[in-house]
Amino acid sequence: MASLLTVVVVTLLAVGSGGGGAMAQAVQHHVVGDDLGWDLSSNLAAWAKDRIFRVGDEIWFAYAAAEESILELRSSDKLEACDLDDPIGMYTSGVDKVSLAGEGARYFASSTPENCKNGLKLRVHVVPQATNDEHTRFAALSAEAAAGPVPSALARLKAPQLLWIAFVIAVALWF
Repeated sequence: MASLLTVVVVTLLAVGSGGGGAMAQAVQHHVVGDDLGWDLSSNLAAWAKDRIFRVGDEIWFAYAAAEESILELRSSDKLEACDLDDPIGMYTSGVDKVSLAGEGARYFASSTPENCKNGLKLRVHVVPQATNDEHTRFAALSAEAAAGPVPSALARLKAPQLLWIAFVIAVALWF
């Protein structure tokens, strides 16, 4: 009887934990400048520094459309020089989504030359999607770091799993 109970509990834990299967890569939505948005008060270089932009991600620009618009430039040289002639894209709505469809560098600048020269510009380097191994390893390390020390194995169980265990034990004791 005890071995049957063990099999049932292990099965319920495996089913309840949702284990197995490949992890889907979620699209990351990056809001440029976070709460400050696309603004001179934002430190966009610092904002972008430690971010990983992957193929398929989206970046969102939020700004006052009456005062500002954003240009996508062709090269790093044009970005550094704030050469705003001949952009490859223009964003004017005040809330713009840009899909990062391919690998490589993307360059965005304020359409106002003075704002660009004062740092309202952004370089985004887009890298390939993570492989499942990379994603799984990163997720496991992140979860482990976020969880901190765990006092016992029971602390990892979720309420539904504990209810199932209690139910199975009650049924086993009943019979």
